[in-house]
Amino acid sequence: MSSSKESQNIEWKQNWHDDYLRWICGFANAQGGRIFIGKDDSGKTVGLKNVRKLLEDLPNKIRDLLGLMPDINLLEDEGKEFLEIVVKPSTVPISLRGSYYWRSGSVKQELKGQALNDFLLKKMGMTWDRMVEDNATLDDIDEKTVELFKKEAVTAGRLPDTSDLSTEDLLKKLRLLTRDGLTNAALVLFGKDPGEFFPNLFVKIGRFGENVVDMRFQEVCEGNLFQMIRDVMEQLEKKFLIKPVRFEGLRRIEELEYPVPALREMLLNALVHRNYMGSMTQLKVMDDKISLWNAGALPVELTIEKLFKTHESFPRNPLIADICYKAGYIDSWGRGVEKITEACEKHGFSRPVFEERFGGFAVELFKEKVSEELGNQLGNQLGNQLGNIKERILSEMKANPKISGVQLAELLGVSTTAIEKNIKQLRDDGWIKRIGGTRGHWEVKKEL
Repeated sequence: MSSSKESQNIEWKQNWHDDYLRWICGFANAQGGRIFIGKDDSGKTVGLKNVRKLLEDLPNKIRDLLGLMPDINLLEDEGKEFLEIVVKPSTVPISLRGSYYWRSGSVKQELKGQALNDFLLKKMGMTWDRMVEDNATLDDIDEKTVELFKKEAVTAGRLPDTSDLSTEDLLKKLRLLTRDGLTNAALVLFGKDPGEFFPNLFVKIGRFGENVVDMRFQEVCEGNLFQMIRDVMEQLEKKFLIKPVRFEGLRRIEELEYPVPALREMLLNALVHRNYMGSMTQLKVMDDKISLWNAGALPVELTIEKLFKTHESFPRNPLIADICYKAGYIDSWGRGVEKITEACEKHGFSRPVFEERFGGFAVELFKEKVSEELGNQLGNQLGNQLGNIKERILSEMKANPKISGVQLAELLGVSTTAIEKNIKQLRDDGWIKRIGGTRGHWEVKKEL
């Protein structure tokens, strides 16, 4: 009759409150779902006293405030009546009093800023990179970059030979040039001066000491995406990173202090998936770590935790992603996080950190080597069950059981909201337990 387990598509509520209209809105904007009214948090039926009145009032309320007509079913369990509200996914955006909600995992969130823009565009079958820039012409396209792409695509074997195609015909074939004009993607990928259209497209690289206060020098890399990838990697190699020397027999070997595959993958992911209407991409090189931040949080369908599991790819800029795939630069299956992590582990480094921060996404690589004992502990005990933030929370709690959420946020460099969300998930999954309330302490119930 009903699910025995609450999930991302099912909610149990003991009584009806109008706040639950936001859940209905979130379900409709996402994959749909069901709300059971008259069940406690464990799924046990407690019944409703006013079930008949709700059955009469709810359809009108939901229709008037949300424009939806969900199925509302009167059900019975051991003589106790409860309601089932079945919400189907909507093909158009649904708002409640001007606000838009989305059901992500077990969390309902209000969509704002760029997340709301992306959501509305997607519901209309559009993305930012597919939009046409009215002021751009073919004169704004860099022929050398187009020729470079042709060679890369042939080498990758992901595009038939296009050597006989003109720039105009190639752009049409790649859906970068429409009957209405050049798309934003065309300018980002192949523009002579894309900064003329998108002022914050550049990458800023800074060299710091132990912290961001100790700034030593900086560089700015501009141009289209293909140019910036090469420029940033060249700047890192020649100016920002050192090359430790080692010998294999008589052969002298110089390698960058960080694994090149990880650096390249994190840069590509930043440029492909960033919000190009937001701030510039920022790369900070410090004594003990390297940090890359790009504007644009994760798509509403994804969380940090889901990145470490098998998941679908939800590119913010599908046209840009498709061209980079055809050039052989990226995979099309959302393996960026996995590839960065694998490169670091192969290099003997500790796991990189992935965080949503200040409306964007950050990746941090740490220079220190991970000890074999700790690596085995984290790899074998935690595996893919936890994200990096959760691992660090557990470590800090084990070291200081009385640590507060505010202190954790400061130590980990994330918001208190992110800390509270991760703590709740750790408690729900049985990793930690709170002993003694607000003046108490944390008990780590599973060993690291």
